[in-house]
Amino acid sequence: MARILVVDDKEVVRDGVGLTLARSGHGVCPASDGASALEQLDKRKVDLVITDLSMPGMDGLELLHAIRERDEHMPVILMTAYGSIEKAVEAMRAGAWDFVTKPFHGDELQLAVSRALEHGAMRKENQTLRAAGQSEEVDMVASAPAMQNVVAQLEVIAEANADVLLTGESGVGKEVAAKWIHEHSPRKDGGFLAVNCAALPGPLLESELFGHEKGAFTGAAERRLGRFELADGGTLLLDEIGELDLALQSKLLRVLQERTFERVGASRSIRTDVRVIAATNRDLAAEVRAGRFREDLLYRLNVLPVHLPPLRDRREDIIVLADRFLAAAARRDGRAVPSLAEDAQHALVSYNWPGNVRELRNICERAAVLCRSTEVPGRVVAPWLGGSSSGEEVAVEIEIPAAAGSESSSLPTWVCDGQGKTLEVLERETILATLEACGGHRQNTARALRIGVRTLGLKLRKWKDEGLIAQDR
Repeated sequence: MARILVVDDKEVVRDGVGLTLARSGHGVCPASDGASALEQLDKRKVDLVITDLSMPGMDGLELLHAIRERDEHMPVILMTAYGSIEKAVEAMRAGAWDFVTKPFHGDELQLAVSRALEHGAMRKENQTLRAAGQSEEVDMVASAPAMQNVVAQLEVIAEANADVLLTGESGVGKEVAAKWIHEHSPRKDGGFLAVNCAALPGPLLESELFGHEKGAFTGAAERRLGRFELADGGTLLLDEIGELDLALQSKLLRVLQERTFERVGASRSIRTDVRVIAATNRDLAAEVRAGRFREDLLYRLNVLPVHLPPLRDRREDIIVLADRFLAAAARRDGRAVPSLAEDAQHALVSYNWPGNVRELRNICERAAVLCRSTEVPGRVVAPWLGGSSSGEEVAVEIEIPAAAGSESSSLPTWVCDGQGKTLEVLERETILATLEACGGHRQNTARALRIGVRTLGLKLRKWKDEGLIAQDR
C-alpha cells in the first residue's frame, strides 16, 4: 500500500484522516505545517500528499509550489473549507490533483486517494516505458475458449494501424489487452502511453491529452507536452473513454479524423502519428441515445471493436491467473511462492467474480501476504469471496505455520486459533487495553497511542453510545 503524507495544523484532522487512510491499509506520515512536511519529503519516499489549504505560515498553495519544485509529478490533494473553493481551483491549475471540501466523508476521501494513486502509478509507468523506448512483455492467459477467440482477434488487429475500441466489464483486463496489441504491432518500439479519462478532473484532462503553453492559465509556469505529443509514433490508450465530457469529445474527434491538435493556449497545429486504443465498461450506443456520447465519435472509435469476456465466462483461466498473481506477490516480498490447496482452487473457480481479474489479483496478493504457510487453504480465501460486495466487514484470517518443536506461541490467541478480527475491533481492544494500563488517564493514553486526546474522547463516547463499553470509561 501507499505511504501518504497528511499535512494539517489541527491534530484532530490529522488523526481523523490518518485513521481513514490506515483502514485502507495505507501508511500515514503526519505533519503539522508546511516546513515539517517538506522536511519529511526530503527524508523519505512518499506516494501522495494530502494537505489543508488554509494553514498558518506556509499555506497549502505555497506548499504545493514547493512540492512541485522537488517532484513535479507528486500527486497532491487539498482539503478546503467551502468558502475557499476558488483558491482550491487555482491550486489545481497549479498542479494539484484534486480537492475535498470539509466536512467530507471517509468514502469521498478514499475515492480521491485511490484515483490519485492510480494516476500516479500510471504516470510513473509511462515515464519508465517512454524512457526505455518499449513496454514490458505482456502475456495473455487464454486457456478458456472465450479468451482464445479474443486473442485470435487481437493477433489480426495488432498488425493493422486502425483505432481500436475495447469493451467489457470493469476489471476484465482491457489495459493488458491494449498493451498486448501494442507489443505485437509495428509500433512496438514507439512507446505505449495511457491516460484514465475518469481519473482526471475535466479542466485538467485537456491539458493532459494535448499539453499546454507557458502562461496558458494560472499556474502554467512552463510548456508541457500532452499524451498525444508524447505518444507520437506509438500507441495511446484512452481508458474509460465513456467518461469524457462532450466538449472534449469534440476535440478528440478532430484529432482522430485529422491527426492534428493544438496545445492549450497555442494557435499552431501539431501533427501526430499515434494509434488510439479506447476502452470502456459502458454501453456507448446507449450513451449516444442518452445524449452523453457523440455518435460520430463512436463511429470513429469503433473501427476495430473487441469485447473482453468477464472472468466468470472464462473459468478455465482462473487458477492459471491465480498462480501467477500469487507468484508475483511472493517474489515481490522475497518469500517462497505458496500453492493453492484443492479446496481453495474449488472456491475460486466456483465464485462469480463481479470484480473480474482485478478482484482475483487483489485476493491473491492478500493471500500471499497473510498466509505464511506453503499452501493457501480454502478457509483463508473463502471469507473474502463475496463479503465486500454486501457492504459487511470481513474478518481476516492469518495462516501462521507452527514453529518446529514448539507447542505454544507468543502470538495473540485470536491469531493462533484462526478467529479473525476486523480492524475496528482490534483498534477498540488496543485503545481500551492502553487506557487500562495507564490507569484510566486519558492524556497518558493518548500520548502512548500518538493520537489526540479529543480523538480518544470521541472514540470512547461513540463506543459508549453503541453499548460496546461501560459508561464509566
